[in-house]
Amino acid sequence: MKLTTRKKAMALAGVLTLLVGAPVFGHHSFAPFDMNASMTLKGVVKDYQWTNPHVWIQVMVKGDSGPAVEWSIEATSPAGLNKKGWKPKSLKAGDSVVIEAHPLRDGRRGASLISATLPDGTVLKN
Repeated sequence: MKLTTRKKAMALAGVLTLLVGAPVFGHHSFAPFDMNASMTLKGVVKDYQWTNPHVWIQVMVKGDSGPAVEWSIEATSPAGLNKKGWKPKSLKAGDSVVIEAHPLRDGRRGASLISATLPDGTVLKN
């Protein structure tokens, strides 16, 4: 079977697309998070960062004893959250919030957002 120049060019373009696009798939790994575990954090928003490539929520969580500690909660992109009802002003510093999230495997105070219950009772998913 003889390949024409056009078919060769299309095949080459397809291979190049796969090679160039491969690193994009590896960019967003959930490996640091225990996706089989979930946790609930009740606290006060310290900062809400509506930025690409990921939205971040910094939450001050009061423990059983001692001062409040800061947790960093990673969400998807602003565009992804917007499709689920989130807005740049969904949260603000000082808001009480309940976060459901997948914790970091290494025990540090960070997590991947599952959902957030806003001060008015609205539940927004990641």
